[in-house]
Amino acid sequence: MEFIHENERIYAQDENGNVIAEINFPIDNGVATINRTFVDSSLRGQGVAGKLMQAAAEDIRKAGLKANPTCSYAVKWLAENTDYSDIM
Repeated sequence: MEFIHENERIYAQDENGNVIAEINFPIDNGVATINRTFVDSSLRGQGVAGKLMQAAAEDIRKAGLKANPTCSYAVKWLAENTDYSDIM
């Protein structure tokens, strides 16, 4: 699955252009607030949300930002993936 990286958003589309996976992280004052992770039900259980989180964490790290996870999945993922503790 290929992700499309935009400012403050990473997502994937199906062949019809429908968003099937997405993570949003609006940036304010050097902090990226990860406030939404969405994965279409057809993709659940395939690790797509984790891949979205990893892509977002990498983008946040590369930009020299800090992360503020407010989405419950993002909170859990960052707690479990301590190799990204530097962005917290």
